Amino acid sequence: MKLTSLIPPQVNLHDGRFTAPDVQHKSTTLGNLAGIFADRHAWQEMPAEFAVYSVEMLPSPSQEGELFVGTTHLQAGKVGNEFFMTRGHFHQRREQAEFYFGLRGKGLLLLQHQDGDCILEQVFAGSVHHIPSFTAHRLINIGDELLSALAVWPTVAGHDYSALQPQGFKLRVFADGAGWKAEAQYE
Repeated sequence: MKLTSLIPPQVNLHDGRFTAPDVQHKSTTLGNLAGIFADRHAWQEMPAEFAVYSVEMLPSPSQEGELFVGTTHLQAGKVGNEFFMTRGHFHQRREQAEFYFGLRGKGLLLLQHQDGDCILEQVFAGSVHHIPSFTAHRLINIGDELLSALAVWPTVAGHDYSALQPQGFKLRVFADGAGWKAEAQYE
């Protein structure tokens, strides 16, 4: 028997950064988020090239039974009075669930089941979030520092951004003094 000892990829649990030779990176800019924020005029006034969030992930085979692991890093800030957020999505394969693990910062995870019911969960270092099947999800940074969350999801899940269009999520989160408030956008 031949025994091989390898040093696996690593993740810093304080900031979510991976150490591996093949980490994949993707950034989403304000320009990529057309129609996401309520105040379209304020969005247009901001620099389109500003990176609102980035995702880094380890590669994995896209086949049944395999998992992706990645970290979303969401900047602090607002468009008008609305906090920075990820685009949010359903999975293409709606029956696929996901887990998020809060690493740093202060935020909210907006969950919207396909029947329209919504839940907001607080995200913070050490929080654990189960995203059930048939549920759209979006991260919202309500703090004043970077929000980072580690995610684990099936490689076959896919992303369906169009299912929430044109109305978007039912809830929006706005600044309210030193805190936040959620407002329903439609029934």
